[in-house]
Amino acid sequence: MTPTLPIIFAPGMMCDGRLFAQQIASIERYRPVMVADLSRDETIEAIAARLLAAAPPRFYLAGLSMGGIVALEVFRQDRTRVAGLALLDTTPLADAPEKQPVREDQIARVRAGALAQVMAEEMKPAYLAAPARCNAALLLEIRLMAEALGPVVFERQSRALMARRDNRDLLPAIACPTEVVCGEDDTLCPPQLHSDMAARIRGARLTILPACGHLSSMERPAEVTGILERGLLNAETSLKENFAHAH
Repeated sequence: MTPTLPIIFAPGMMCDGRLFAQQIASIERYRPVMVADLSRDETIEAIAARLLAAAPPRFYLAGLSMGGIVALEVFRQDRTRVAGLALLDTTPLADAPEKQPVREDQIARVRAGALAQVMAEEMKPAYLAAPARCNAALLLEIRLMAEALGPVVFERQSRALMARRDNRDLLPAIACPTEVVCGEDDTLCPPQLHSDMAARIRGARLTILPACGHLSSMERPAEVTGILERGLLNAETSLKENFAHAH
């Protein structure tokens, strides 16, 4: 009997496992779940290498935003271990040159003690769809995740994102079952970016979630859980078929 495929969640910038709390609560009842640590390294390559070092031999990888960027780098480093991918509200592009001075300014402000301000003014709330911006519990959870990680992690993750590579060349090489998911109102990584990404990945399934911004796992948790469960089943089916063909 084929063992149950574990799932690894890769959170976005200044997020932890709480970003995927509702998906984890549902999925961990019947399969192993891990949350990758994106807080300890200063490059996307090093973050991906740390994830691989801690990961089981084969796994399904779900990454949102920065986590999706890390997921692509994990595939680049060792595609044989990635049985399936879910790329949520993310980008295959390098950081835009005009974004670099903005990030340097944010880093300077956070070093000066303004992490809460930077997060409140410039980061997460602006990325949410209108209904979620009025959700006090959701906004509190976003703030608590950022506070728990703190200013040092903010700078590390900012620098990792600033130096990231363009991954568009990698997309046609992805042959494992892949779900591409985006909130319809995601202004940071918009739907068109995801349509283009899905078109470059063989057999990728694209889902655009209505009334949803950049944090789809928290804004539309039930739909995202369903998409991940479907992706996991597809990945397990694919593994079984490949095993049958090999034998």
